[in-house]
Amino acid sequence: MPLGSGLSTVPVALVLTVTLLAAVRPELLTQHAPDATSAQTLRPPGSGHLFGTDELGRDVFSRLVHGTRLSLLIGAGATAIGATVGTLIGLAAGLFGNAVDGVLMRCTEVLMAFPELLLALLVITVTGPGTANMVLSVGIAGAPGYARVARARVLAVRGAGFVEAGLVLGLRRRHLMTRHILPNTLGPLLVLATVGFGGAMVSGAALSYLGLGPQPPSTDWGTLLADGQEYLQLAWWPTAFPGCAVTVLAMSVTAIGRRLGGSIIGVGR
Repeated sequence: MPLGSGLSTVPVALVLTVTLLAAVRPELLTQHAPDATSAQTLRPPGSGHLFGTDELGRDVFSRLVHGTRLSLLIGAGATAIGATVGTLIGLAAGLFGNAVDGVLMRCTEVLMAFPELLLALLVITVTGPGTANMVLSVGIAGAPGYARVARARVLAVRGAGFVEAGLVLGLRRRHLMTRHILPNTLGPLLVLATVGFGGAMVSGAALSYLGLGPQPPSTDWGTLLADGQEYLQLAWWPTAFPGCAVTVLAMSVTAIGRRLGGSIIGVGR
């Protein structure tokens, strides 16, 4: 069955399975140590070195596999921060309304005027480079999108008949929010978070490529891209394979998110 992005279920499932296996048990996929150097520098892909070697003779496939965990943690952490902060802002704007809604949404619109990567760059310029700061910056950059969706859902659910009936019966606002409004708001936010994970991972790789992410000896896919670019005219493989990994995983996760979105819309109908 085709997914929303045109990718079929089997390839997407295979990509996600291999990615999770690489993150949890990288030793099952490669026997080479990621930092082990050799005299076989810039060796093309072939037997012994599936994705070739880099300028120091390190196995590119092994470095790619061992960098998967940090790349996923960056994407997941940034998505969690963005979704949490954005949801809280959207809930506050939708529930309190009036002045609170006006102030929060105007601030959100100002932030949304900047592309997410540019906003993340502005934040990390203030906080400084590093893995934690990069995750924070990417998360903050993605929060406005979650805030707008959360606010729209809160306003829609707040006007529903069962919520108005609860108010008439004297139920507390906290009870209505936790038992009725929030559960009916989480569906679209889950879809947005699934799609946003791919974007957060790409933004994280871009910041790592610029040297603003994990510092040596930590390695993620963006760092591998940066390391290989200096030798691109001599060897394409140290850069091409990490770039393909970022692209394929982002497309796969986005496909899952679009499929979830279609399922939620179908249920809503």
